[in-house]
Amino acid sequence: MPTITTVDVVDVRFPTSATLDGSDAMNPDGDYSAAYVILGTDADHSGYGLTFTIGRGTDLCVAAARQIAAPLVGRDVGEVTSDLGGLYREIMSDSQMRWLGPEKGVVHLAAAAVLNAAWDLAARSAGKPLWRLISDMTPAELVAACDFRYLTDVLTPDEAIEMLEKLAPTREQRIADLAVRGYPAYTTSPGWLGYSDDKLRRLCKEAVEEGWTHVKLKVGANLEDDVRRLGIAREELGDRTLMMDANQVWDVPQAIDWVNRLAPFGPLWIEEPTSPDDVLGHARIRQAVAPVGVATGEHAHNRVMFKQLLQAGAIDFCQIDSCRLASVNEIVPILLMAAKFGVPVCPHAGGVGLCEIVQHLSVVDYVCVSGTLDGRVLEYVDHLHEHFTDPVRIDAGRYRLPELPGYSTRMHSESVDTYRYPDGRHWSQGV
Repeated sequence: MPTITTVDVVDVRFPTSATLDGSDAMNPDGDYSAAYVILGTDADHSGYGLTFTIGRGTDLCVAAARQIAAPLVGRDVGEVTSDLGGLYREIMSDSQMRWLGPEKGVVHLAAAAVLNAAWDLAARSAGKPLWRLISDMTPAELVAACDFRYLTDVLTPDEAIEMLEKLAPTREQRIADLAVRGYPAYTTSPGWLGYSDDKLRRLCKEAVEEGWTHVKLKVGANLEDDVRRLGIAREELGDRTLMMDANQVWDVPQAIDWVNRLAPFGPLWIEEPTSPDDVLGHARIRQAVAPVGVATGEHAHNRVMFKQLLQAGAIDFCQIDSCRLASVNEIVPILLMAAKFGVPVCPHAGGVGLCEIVQHLSVVDYVCVSGTLDGRVLEYVDHLHEHFTDPVRIDAGRYRLPELPGYSTRMHSESVDTYRYPDGRHWSQGV
């Protein structure tokens, strides 16, 4: 039987700080990076996963992922991939590693990378894209892979099965719909905070020409600059949808004042207006800035925080992150809770590999969980896709269905060799 023979975890960093791609009010000079996990096997398929970081500290995630993944060496591939719920529980129940979290921070990011690699291995072994692997699971099988601990006051496994069973007979109809129309998206690529006004205007024009109907801008460093930049964007976008993202920089009163100053530009939402841990602060902001919606979640530590954000009526848009949460096992229960509360899921994808990964999760949300595209748009950024063997495909502002087996997480070996830190050719030789 095939076995997992090696675990390799690589610190891969791309020099995006040189061009200010990804710049925002909280993170002005990040180098988009990843702790990249490879589960090598003696079969035809290996598993590839990652967690997203922005430079310094990636080595900490790498070290933690090595610790978490090491016990997988020598394990039977079929046993691991046929019980991904059991693997999740095994990883998350390591009492000594949990003490370093629990279920947050570096350890949780590292667990996400390892579990993403395991799900990728399962999909590759089955010869299916990850979204199709999940769509072919029965409701009971999917729920068995998920973690409902600490959630049962809001959603029980039995309720989850019932929700999934209602939509199961029509899954193929929605897959056919996506095959024709694609999944609706928005672009953040024109709106990085470090871009000049001329570049902002040019990229907004290009976005319109390319068929984008939703564009997001970073805000929060300087109010007058934000007023000017949103004015430029609104001139170029016309009546198309505009969103804003503050990346956590404001206190609650400041967020309310600032958003209300920018409200005349008609934004759909303000994203991460304050600390991601402040559930009640988000609720207060939401009440005070309506009809501008509140979106958050990319820095929410775990499923419990999402439960509380939904319980408190604190968000209008739920933004899961495929690398901060512990992979499919933790994300599907959040999709289910959001569907129960009627809150659309609009995932975060601003980072290396995130577009590739999270497109599968949005498909799962539509096909298996929510059954609707109402209010849903998936983030897209036009950076670093060329480093992946199965990059996203965008057409007129919509994601096309991934077709190749896996979670779309495998990087080209040449890219890894060039950008691994600190000994890759780019970092050691300036290539």
